Amino acid sequence: MSDEKPPSGGGAHVTIHAINGGSQAFGDHGRAESTNHTTVVADQAHGRVLATVRALRRDLGEGGQSPHDEDDEEVVAALDEVADEIARNGRSASGPLTRLRDLLADYAPATATAAAVTAVLQALAPVLG
Repeated sequence: MSDEKPPSGGGAHVTIHAINGGSQAFGDHGRAESTNHTTVVADQAHGRVLATVRALRRDLGEGGQSPHDEDDEEVVAALDEVADEIARNGRSASGPLTRLRDLLADYAPATATAAAVTAVLQALAPVLG
């Protein structure tokens, strides 16, 4: 075993008992997946919005589960729009944020994830003023 550190700058580096910067799969049905997210957030308020939006999105069935009704679809679309914009630009324009806030204000009483909705609304308040 070596005390060498993996090279910096990305890429995969494999040593006995360690894999850095890559994915490996073994066996007949082995499957390797690697997901990388790079997000540059302009300020702490937008960072909090992004975190709470992602949490609510997971609660509402991310990963292929379809929304239950039109209200769910509209909220999910607005959550995705805001999360994508913040992840890409570090901030979001007030239009999508305001639309999301208004949708969630109407949606909150009807959802089982009221705590997550409330967290997003609280995170939006300092950004929108």
